[in-house]
Amino acid sequence: MADHLTLTAAQLVDEPPRGIAGSAYRYQRRELVEPDWRRFPGWRAVSAEQWRSPRWQRAHSIRNPRQLREVLGSLVSDEIYDDLALDQQKFATMPLLMPPQMLNTVMPHREPAGPGSLTEDFLADPVRRYMLPLAGDRSAQWPSHPLAERDSLHEAEMWVAEGLTHRYPTKVLAELLSTCPQYCGHCTRMDLVGPPTPGTDKRRFEAKPAARYPAMLDYLRANPTVRDVVVSGGDVGNLPWPRLESFVAELLTIDSVRDIRLASKALLTLPQHWLQQEVLDGLSRLARLAGRRGVGLAVHTHANTVQTITPLAAEAARAVLATGVRDVRNQGVLLRGVNDSPEALLDLCFALQDEAQVVPYYFYLCDMVPHSEHWRTSLHQAQRLQAALMGWLPGFATPRLVADVPDLGKRWVHQVADYDQVRGIASWTGADEHAQFRSYDPVDTLPPEGRAWWEARSRSAGGH
Repeated sequence: MADHLTLTAAQLVDEPPRGIAGSAYRYQRRELVEPDWRRFPGWRAVSAEQWRSPRWQRAHSIRNPRQLREVLGSLVSDEIYDDLALDQQKFATMPLLMPPQMLNTVMPHREPAGPGSLTEDFLADPVRRYMLPLAGDRSAQWPSHPLAERDSLHEAEMWVAEGLTHRYPTKVLAELLSTCPQYCGHCTRMDLVGPPTPGTDKRRFEAKPAARYPAMLDYLRANPTVRDVVVSGGDVGNLPWPRLESFVAELLTIDSVRDIRLASKALLTLPQHWLQQEVLDGLSRLARLAGRRGVGLAVHTHANTVQTITPLAAEAARAVLATGVRDVRNQGVLLRGVNDSPEALLDLCFALQDEAQVVPYYFYLCDMVPHSEHWRTSLHQAQRLQAALMGWLPGFATPRLVADVPDLGKRWVHQVADYDQVRGIASWTGADEHAQFRSYDPVDTLPPEGRAWWEARSRSAGGH
């Protein structure tokens, strides 16, 4: 458990200081708590040693409604299990996979009180809303935006070697694998990542890693304009450590590569993996090598809600930093009903920065993949949220809210060139100011005339 925390000065005043008058938010340092997993019937006999085992965590991850029922039993209603099964069969673009560590952050402060006692809290829980989506969560009229695409950012079209996306002039994305220790329902790479679902086939890498990885490295050696490599997938937490260390060590032999970022949501959702001695020793070796070469080596993780920042997650983040890695940064996703309020975002950012030493970096607007409409937020709401965050955190730890615009790239939400809020159409420009790129608000958030326009457009295109 976390050490005792003393009250801060901000807790000792009744009113916010001058300059933020009118804000309902109050900062206070909060003690992190690891929820007691034994409150759930299926885990009553699980020991602390088992809980800290990455092998046990992976073996007992939730993969279907039956396994969820084995953990929660009658604490939630039968309708929830049925609705989860219906969603997996009809809507889900990602298979169900949730480690016990992450499921344990659902309803962290609720104690069971008999059959059905957790139903309401389970339905409302923000982690549940994006990790265990139900058919009843989806928008009935607009489960998908009319222009939604499986590869919404067109990353595969920018492959210069299989799995190596060269989207920005000096930066590439190396997708080493197509699996994760957990699957988020809103995954932007749903076209590639994870096994197929009943309603969604998946793209598959054609070449084996033994052929793909050298092809990526050859491209980087031949293109010295690339200085920044994001090593991702999938989640590198699923890659056997020797294979990941070997690839990164090869990157460090390429003189033009100056920044390397390892992307793993599992740092916070399966911290047991990153706390393994083999992993920490390997990171130390890579950090020393990077330091000798003057290369920035960082880890990027993905947390969307404060309740996932537990003592064990914070321990893993601090342990990774102790190896000599330059930074651990968080890239979350702005999700409706999950973290779309200033309070939710500030609570998360302060927990990351204060307790886990993780820098709040980005919050992306949820990408326009199929069946994601109920998660997405409008651009103007994101603009309001960005304004609400300003002034609370240090500048280096104030996250940027960004739209990842197809065929253009990341843009701060206030960089929009033109914005039709009625139809929810935002226009963006790049280096060529005459070239226009567009992003779209969720249809159900538009005013009546905007929804009518999209309904007419859909009918003329064959309906939805």
